[in-house]
Amino acid sequence: MQLLLFAEWINWLEHNLLQCPSVKYLNMQCPGCGMQRSFIALIKGDLLDSLQLYPALIPIFILVIFSFFHLIYRFSFGTKVIIGLQVIVVAIIVAHYFFKIFHHQIFL
Repeated sequence: MQLLLFAEWINWLEHNLLQCPSVKYLNMQCPGCGMQRSFIALIKGDLLDSLQLYPALIPIFILVIFSFFHLIYRFSFGTKVIIGLQVIVVAIIVAHYFFKIFHHQIFL
């Protein structure tokens, strides 16, 4: 029963994706385009497809989870790790966007 509800939830997510304003008004993908599809691929268990759609999603999850635990346990090294993870996430997002620009994948 729960597996059926999970499958219905995934199906609902696939059919109710939010439309990016950049795509809607400019016909151009933004640096965040692909995150919803990547999340759906990840919850379906397709890690490779998730990484291809939006490679920064998993590091973002790691950043959010670590930040949550840092708020609770106040790690002595926590702020340095969070800053490092933020730099990594931004670098991945920028690199992926440049890759899409150079391969002409941002214009629809």
